[in-house]
Amino acid sequence: MNEQDLRQLLTVSVEDVLPSQPAAAGWERARRTRRTRRAVGVVALAVALVGGGTVAALRPSAAPVPPVGPTVTPTADPTHGGPVQRPPTELTYPPDPLARLGDPATVPLSERPVERALALFQPLDEEGREDGPVRVLGDDGVVRSLDVVPLVPTRDASGNKATAVKPGVLSPDGRSAAFAQTKELVMIDLTTAAVRRIPLDGYLELVVWAHDRVLVGGDDRTYAVDRVTGTASTIDVPIWELIAPDPAAGREAPLIDMYGERTSLKLRSRAARDGKLRSEQTINASALPSPYQINEFYGRGWLHGERLARAAWIVSSEIDGAEGTAVLDARTGRVLHLLDLGRERGKGCCDVLGWDNKGAVLLRLEPAALARWHPETGEITGIIRDLRGAIALAG
Repeated sequence: MNEQDLRQLLTVSVEDVLPSQPAAAGWERARRTRRTRRAVGVVALAVALVGGGTVAALRPSAAPVPPVGPTVTPTADPTHGGPVQRPPTELTYPPDPLARLGDPATVPLSERPVERALALFQPLDEEGREDGPVRVLGDDGVVRSLDVVPLVPTRDASGNKATAVKPGVLSPDGRSAAFAQTKELVMIDLTTAAVRRIPLDGYLELVVWAHDRVLVGGDDRTYAVDRVTGTASTIDVPIWELIAPDPAAGREAPLIDMYGERTSLKLRSRAARDGKLRSEQTINASALPSPYQINEFYGRGWLHGERLARAAWIVSSEIDGAEGTAVLDARTGRVLHLLDLGRERGKGCCDVLGWDNKGAVLLRLEPAALARWHPETGEITGIIRDLRGAIALAG
């Protein structure tokens, strides 16, 4: 048997090998569990590389090898304003006022109150414990230490603890901050450093500023606290799923919350005053190319006009359980843009922290501590590098 006969025999022998099958099997295994998504993804990729490389080596060079992996409907350039976008491999860091948040505090708030705060920051150590006082970044670029009241971690009935600084504690105008504490709401006027304590029953964990009120609560109840009088009443809204209202909307604008998983994801509208349910609709992800879909939302969501942004776990072209950020039409529940952040990030890594006044989404993003995403164009830039801690931004 000569060399030509041997090449023909080897070519025929591999024509029945379907390189897509090992990758598809790996992808299906990844769909079954989020906990093992990275391991399964590595296996699928390795099989694809070995299988695809073997076929390429044995086939004549004139016959290209078909791609291995899930079929994805062609989309617009993922770095531009299509329905699915991806961050660049490396972020640029143009000058930004928020970049000063990484600087140490130079003066106490009690000695030099702000006219307006841009952000709050609670440094954390590698084990997630508080590592120094809360910092207040003013619009004058000065970083202050929050010295007017001692804040303790929030906790629930089971004893689980979390830092008192969370997305949503800083008012949209940057003039006040409100902190959930066990059995009380602590409100601070950052322009005078004055402190008010409002006694409330129960374990309180989360805060949402809603125009003339502060909504605060935990697992079993939510209070609505008047910003001026401090009077409180219970309101029937789920504080964990509540979307932070647009500060430009009127005080009677409906409250919106989201809940559910996969095909059962829902968007609900509630009356502003009492939280009574007005409408409910299924979230529509039909604009996303296959196989993209949203599994579940997490973290605080934020309204900006008629658009809503929130972090999510997604099905991507690589795996089930990738990190993502979604922008939706708040009127219809339709998913407009999805930022695919991939699978090589920590679970729950990338909370949305709000919108800026130019319509960009601000979010946590490894390895950057804070990044700016323009969903209409797909542009993503970094703001702060590697800043470990909890951040709250003004609206």
